[in-house]
Amino acid sequence: AWGKLSGHERAEILRKVGKAIALRRGDLLEVMAAEAGKTLEQGDTEVSEAIDFAYYYAMLAEDLEKIDGAKPKSVDLTLVVPPWNFPTAIPAGGVLAGLAAGSAVIFKPATITARTGALIAEIMWDAGVPKEVLKLVKVVDRAAGKLLISHPEVDRLILTGGYETAELFRSWRDDLPLFGETSGKNSIIVTPNADIDLAVKDVVYSAFGHAGQKCSAGSTVILVGSVAQSERFRRQLLDSVSSLHVAHPQDIESEMGPVVQKPEEKLLRGLTTLGPGERWLVQPKELDETGRLWSPGVREGVKPGSEYHMTEYFGPILGIMTADTLEEAIELQNAPDYGLTAGLHSLDADELELWLSKVQAGNLYVNRAITGAIVQRQPFGGWKKSTVGSGTKAGGPSYLIALSDWEPAQATATAVTQSVTVRETLATIENSELGKREDFAFIKRGVSSDAHAWDTEFGFGHDPSKLGVERNILRYVPTQVLVRADESASAAETLRVVLAGLAANAPVALSVGKDLPVDVRGVLENKGIKYEVKSDAQFREYLASNAKTPVRALAGTPLEGTRIRYIGNDEKSIYSALGGRPDVAVYFAPVTEAGRIEMLPFLREQAVSITAHRFGNPNRFSERVISSR
Repeated sequence: AWGKLSGHERAEILRKVGKAIALRRGDLLEVMAAEAGKTLEQGDTEVSEAIDFAYYYAMLAEDLEKIDGAKPKSVDLTLVVPPWNFPTAIPAGGVLAGLAAGSAVIFKPATITARTGALIAEIMWDAGVPKEVLKLVKVVDRAAGKLLISHPEVDRLILTGGYETAELFRSWRDDLPLFGETSGKNSIIVTPNADIDLAVKDVVYSAFGHAGQKCSAGSTVILVGSVAQSERFRRQLLDSVSSLHVAHPQDIESEMGPVVQKPEEKLLRGLTTLGPGERWLVQPKELDETGRLWSPGVREGVKPGSEYHMTEYFGPILGIMTADTLEEAIELQNAPDYGLTAGLHSLDADELELWLSKVQAGNLYVNRAITGAIVQRQPFGGWKKSTVGSGTKAGGPSYLIALSDWEPAQATATAVTQSVTVRETLATIENSELGKREDFAFIKRGVSSDAHAWDTEFGFGHDPSKLGVERNILRYVPTQVLVRADESASAAETLRVVLAGLAANAPVALSVGKDLPVDVRGVLENKGIKYEVKSDAQFREYLASNAKTPVRALAGTPLEGTRIRYIGNDEKSIYSALGGRPDVAVYFAPVTEAGRIEMLPFLREQAVSITAHRFGNPNRFSERVISSR
């Protein structure tokens, strides 16, 4: 019944939820402080983010029905499994997204912050979300959690947590439709062309906000060239860290609160144990009998590839690394398996251009802190092992698309593609045996829809906020995709998807269960598409043989954070062959004519936030490097 409501009807209720959250701000701040040790300053922005999610997803709910070339079909059930470190914003965002997409929601808050979760559910029920549509559950043991998460009736699962948690969930159900943001090991590069004063401020805030318990926290700073020997930078950094007022949140002056639980294992090791060649510049200390209040720590001498360099500790620790050049620093920044947030402090346009061309992260920050993403302004989600599923960003324009199923519909777009590659490929298809069927009309409408999607969404950077003092650009970066058309797939569906990849300027590898016409195959190979014919059994064997190693494209090119666009009727076999590994995203929806949907697998979303002023005066150094509308 909820799914049959129009997007406008669901949006009206979501907007009431936004107002209700605003009215209960004080209650949420109190519970977050009591359960999670959130200071008022940290908790207040969380409540604002939850309100933003309500209004933004209400708007997207209305937009779902406007997509040309496909009809939304709401899924029956979405399960939301959020973390404890953002106990209001992330749970509210996940629940509201599922509701906005027309799905019923089971909401399982983190055990540590169950009271905050209960308050969020209460607020939503009071605002008009039916209790039959939103269920709050408390899982009392692992067996119950496994039963809930692996249940075949779960159509989507929104997870925010560790990558290991995603692996566990997929081990319980290998075809679980898992969407979410996982771990991060994030760093900020500071070059000699940085403003040292601002860099220190942003490094400290990024490292120690919420006691370093943010997945976006800047746990490493990489100093380039002369900055590594700068006494001024070092003195200001140590003074700033040492002067943080560390206290429980009932102290109104608290700048850094406690960790949520007494440190154990990995975090305790990070707070107490140095790696080879490392030394404490500011040594963490346990401050009271609770075992949860620790002073912040700064270690220097972190070596490339060391435990500290590669490990997410989730606590108040900052490590210092050094590099001779910006290129070397970028290599250090990209080295961890994760790619959530990354920062650069530099006022040099050439350095910015180099960094933007090479950095591997979903949220990029220039001359500002790397935490505190804001709905729509800086939609949030990572690359590599920092994301699971579709890669669409929370608080971004495509998030609800991934939470919906889609039925084919005839596109009405009439845009003409500007891609020479697409035009030439389309001409070959028209002159082949496929050009004499209704299939070609289907393909041609899809190409027009792709062109419209490129002209209106994917082909340029977006800055919808237009703040002036800060540039916030959402851009789409082409990414390599393995397209698999099984033995049941039609040639028309296969070519429609491949043309969407070409329209996105993405590298495409194509594996088909049935060979395409020879002239069509020839033009695809001439356009750089890696092509092979494999039976369904052979393809499953190929995936299974790579299930424990990085999946590779047909010619052996490594695919980082691999994406497979599967066309066929047995997606379960693909997940099973892969062993459920969460770092491979499988797109298995029916093929539609909608470019807004079909181009998404071939594009990675990247949010770039750049401070655009110097002490209130406009600073346009980034405008020649990255443009936006």
